[in-house]
Amino acid sequence: MNKAWWKEAVVYQIYPRSFMDSNGDGIGDLNGITEKLEYLKELGIDVIWLSPVYQSPNDDNGYDISDYQAIMEEFGTMEDYDRMLARAHELGIKIMMDLVVNHTSDEHAWFVESRKSVDNPYRDFYIWRKGKDGKEPNNWGSCFSGSAWKYDPQTDMYFLHLFSKKQPDLNWDNPKVRDRVFEMMNWWCEKGIDGFRMDVISLISKPEGLPDGIPGETGYADSGCANGPHVHEYLKEMNRKVLSHYDLITVGEASGVTLEEAKKYANADGSELNMVFQFEHTGGGPEADNHYGKWDSHKMPLPVWKKILSRWQTGLEGKAWNSLFLSNHDQPRSVSWFGNDSEQYREISAKMLGTCLHMMQGTPYVYQGEELGMCNAYFDQLDDYRDIESLNAYKELTETCGVSHEEMMGYLKRISRDNARTPMQWDDSANAGFTTGTPWIKVNSNYPKVNAKQEISDPDSVFSYYKKLIRLRHENEIIVYGDYELLAPEDEALFIYTRMLGTQRLMVLCNFTEKEVAIPQEVTEQIPADAKLLIGNYSKQKEKVLQAYEARVHAYHL
Repeated sequence: MNKAWWKEAVVYQIYPRSFMDSNGDGIGDLNGITEKLEYLKELGIDVIWLSPVYQSPNDDNGYDISDYQAIMEEFGTMEDYDRMLARAHELGIKIMMDLVVNHTSDEHAWFVESRKSVDNPYRDFYIWRKGKDGKEPNNWGSCFSGSAWKYDPQTDMYFLHLFSKKQPDLNWDNPKVRDRVFEMMNWWCEKGIDGFRMDVISLISKPEGLPDGIPGETGYADSGCANGPHVHEYLKEMNRKVLSHYDLITVGEASGVTLEEAKKYANADGSELNMVFQFEHTGGGPEADNHYGKWDSHKMPLPVWKKILSRWQTGLEGKAWNSLFLSNHDQPRSVSWFGNDSEQYREISAKMLGTCLHMMQGTPYVYQGEELGMCNAYFDQLDDYRDIESLNAYKELTETCGVSHEEMMGYLKRISRDNARTPMQWDDSANAGFTTGTPWIKVNSNYPKVNAKQEISDPDSVFSYYKKLIRLRHENEIIVYGDYELLAPEDEALFIYTRMLGTQRLMVLCNFTEKEVAIPQEVTEQIPADAKLLIGNYSKQKEKVLQAYEARVHAYHL
């Protein structure tokens, strides 16, 4: 058993813009985070993953960086950052920075130089190509709609941007780019940070020759950049030159990653990263047409979802490490997508989802507000949305694909990234206690009922339940290191699995429906009469039956 502190840790993701505003300008900031560190200590988490706080023109909420070694003015100063880091460390909390190095902002000094002329020393820091037949160099689409190429009249060439037009892709094939990135990473490590979450890191190595792809519904093709030809070579180099010199937690966001690729990224030999984020379980089900990418996706049937999660659990066993998540800044709220956010079932289903996830093998990630059971905002007006991806998709799908306004608003309510970005709900005062000013994005209207102040003092709240889940992981080695086995794989209502370590067993039972469901006999027969209830989301259990959205974990020895 290869033990490591980051396998035993629980990570909490902070989206700084929406976490806590200390100065009344309506935007969360570093001093606001420092102010709330005791709250996170109370919850029991070990690591904060901090979404980007670097200098940025904010085209994509900070994921477009103009200076990697400066702090965005609206978040504060480098002194504020240092104070936050020091206070977190005093409380025993580590800080993992968001590393965004597939692209920079077009306002980054490197790109400002790069676009000046074809023989500028920084020209080859980015990916420039001549047009083809008076059009873009190839048919790749941007992840944020439209072409992945932008014409620049200054040199009569196009530059590649897999995301926004203001996010030109770095040319990782240029060793000077890699050296400058590694230099910057070492600078942060020397400052005392504890790790990196690496944004879209699976896209850094582009396919040779940048060939056309097969166009989809919108006329553009997928770039095919995921898991490119040199990605593992470049990450091994990063590991040699930076990561191996410090005791860090590292996780790569790897859209399009396969199980086999993940074994390379997160290999137990430690030559690349500790773990990756894969997204197979967050996407739409096979019955969705998916004409419009993620927008018209539906929740997948439970047997399919279980099969995906279980394949990652058993497939990486002993070979690599899993990251466990249902929510982040790019996903709808987990209780709205995977659970039931009605008044009757919101709390109980939020606890069930937490149980299902936190009892698996891997490092769990809690997204801010998930521990309160925060849910989707369901904005009625397009004007309430701020997310570039959502607004671009609305424009493209209504103008070129014939999707109606009503249909598109339905998609946004269900799956827009802004659902996760509404302000943290601290209390029942104005703006949920997030700001004394006007918040940059509307607060979810349910904050008078769903807020931290009310939940901290309630032993039966979602917050108190998460506190217990996190404590159990810290106290029970089997939750971290035990083997996993799925039971009743075809059951359409129940997710049941065991964890095994030596003679210890955990039986995890979760009901994903609002109906009472009988527990299969072959499962009840495995649970001995003297089994201990480790955790459950109902005060009274029924024999051989799981109640609506019930979760329970039985512990016993063979």
